[in-house]
Amino acid sequence: MDNAKIKRLEKKGWTVGNAYDFLGLTPEEKEYVEIRLALSNEMKELRMEKKLTQAQTAKLLHSSQSRVAKIEAGDPSVSLDLQIRSLIMLGVSRRDLGKLIAR
Repeated sequence: MDNAKIKRLEKKGWTVGNAYDFLGLTPEEKEYVEIRLALSNEMKELRMEKKLTQAQTAKLLHSSQSRVAKIEAGDPSVSLDLQIRSLIMLGVSRRDLGKLIAR
């Protein structure tokens, strides 16, 4: 949203913020969410880069297509452990995982 629109809204009494403010997340919780989203996005990008379907990816991971979809969507039922193990199984190195998390 551009600054002019923000100023107009605030002038009319609206509070402008982001999802983290709205949810009342601490800085630590925000970082955790950002890391999980980065891992989810990387999973989808890597799968597409390798020209794999979710079903093909699931076979490689010994999982199900629906689980791959949940990993890519950042579903809260997917553990951080599963996100990381899946990326490693698709060829992401520890160094690349570190860079991904550090972004």
